[in-house]
Amino acid sequence: MVAVEVDRDLVAVLRERFAPHPGVAIVGADVLALSPSELLRRGGVRAPYVVVANLPYNIAAAVLRHFLEGDVRPRRMVVMVQREVADAIVAAPGKMGLLSVATQVYGETRMVMRVAPGAFSPPPAVQSAVVRIDVAPSPRVDVPIDAFFRIVRAGFGNPRKQLRNSLSFGLHVKQAVIDDVMRRAVVDETLRPQVLSLDDWAALTRAWVEAARR
Repeated sequence: MVAVEVDRDLVAVLRERFAPHPGVAIVGADVLALSPSELLRRGGVRAPYVVVANLPYNIAAAVLRHFLEGDVRPRRMVVMVQREVADAIVAAPGKMGLLSVATQVYGETRMVMRVAPGAFSPPPAVQSAVVRIDVAPSPRVDVPIDAFFRIVRAGFGNPRKQLRNSLSFGLHVKQAVIDDVMRRAVVDETLRPQVLSLDDWAALTRAWVEAARR
């Protein structure tokens, strides 16, 4: 087990406590400051690996992206996060957001359990939940991942607007260009981004890349 702790004082306590256990390595670092491969190296282990964590709620999304988009992705992630974040991670088309797409493009997600505030001492002011992400060997879309995320980020730039307007504004192109891309992707021009599936986003990306080549 490789445990990552940013608090220097706590690192010293943990290293002393787990000194009799050679299978436990304590890495004193900011988890977001080191690549997954460097964290594994410092812990003296190699892939494949699993991430298990009670994530600080203010950096939960950033930590998920750090590992899912990292140089060595985990086989699985089981994490406790704020309930609203958990709901976003496992959301189906109709309620999806940027975090939903950014997580599900890398693996299958599911809710494991909800955790009431009374399970903590002291009880937090928010609800919590545990989610599981079974990470795929490669992204679950057959398009360039950089272009995919460019389209997705543009689409969710104004989530309350119709997708054609958000894409036009976010990609800095005329609506006529976006209308052509959406027709080629067979995606309804009047939809809002939260209703699209991964396949829809992939189709839009494919049509956008093809349009850029013409």
